[in-house]
Amino acid sequence: MKKKFSIVVLLVSTLSVAQVAIGTTSLDPTAVLQLSSADNSKGFLPPRLSSTERSAITSPAAGLTIYNTSLKCLEVYNGLSWNCEIPKNSSDAYNPTTGKIWMDRNLGATQVATAYNDHLAYGSLFQWGRAADGHQVINRSGANTGTAANGATTGPYNGGDTPPNALFITLANSPYDWRSTQNNSLWQGVNGTNNPCPSGYRLPTQAEWEAERLSWSSQNAAGAFASSLKLTTAGYRKRDTAALSNIGDTAIYWSSTVFGALSFSLNFTSTSSTATIISDIRGRGCSVRCIKD
Repeated sequence: MKKKFSIVVLLVSTLSVAQVAIGTTSLDPTAVLQLSSADNSKGFLPPRLSSTERSAITSPAAGLTIYNTSLKCLEVYNGLSWNCEIPKNSSDAYNPTTGKIWMDRNLGATQVATAYNDHLAYGSLFQWGRAADGHQVINRSGANTGTAANGATTGPYNGGDTPPNALFITLANSPYDWRSTQNNSLWQGVNGTNNPCPSGYRLPTQAEWEAERLSWSSQNAAGAFASSLKLTTAGYRKRDTAALSNIGDTAIYWSSTVFGALSFSLNFTSTSSTATIISDIRGRGCSVRCIKD
């Protein structure tokens, strides 16, 4: 009887302390649970769920933690939304509403935006489907000013997918595409012929831009900047004259999605209250923000 009584006392004492150690006898006094790999060759593997499976969890508790196999990061629920605690790259921007990871700045930008009209965060202006061949480079000097690094030439170009120089190709006639015979595959996915994004990134689709737009607090430049992506109003480059236009007021961001002879883009301004996704001519020079594949 004494032996049984001792065991019961030991169990009660262990439970009252509420500490559990697995793989170690040296339990830190501040830990409720401590895991250790005896040969220092193993780690802790939390539940592995896709974004769809995670979103199906009913009333998750604040602090609930999973590994998101879609985003490839550890996610923690903070009581309001899921947050990617360990982005794969420090230059990533994560939107917990859409569950998508993007680059934290426009292609060609030197920093993350500090305001929607931060000229150092404007970046480059691409004709749809062209590679980063120099035609897109804009020298930014202020919130409403800038000059193209390279000049322009009359198009369209009939030599394939790679123009021979860094000149912007101006267009006077429909369908206003810099390539004489249109190619819809130039910016399709990470393996697109002229994908200008870094390895592992691509142009977003129309649907991905729409989801981002709907997550904003307001449908204008202020809401776009307040979002996880901190988008800017870099203006655009005209398809017929190659002139820069509406710098500091208007934003046009390309998607990869095509619509006939056109391609979809995200548009918003500092004055209008209606951000839109529209079909746009491919010869216009517009901003690019890459999304992780």
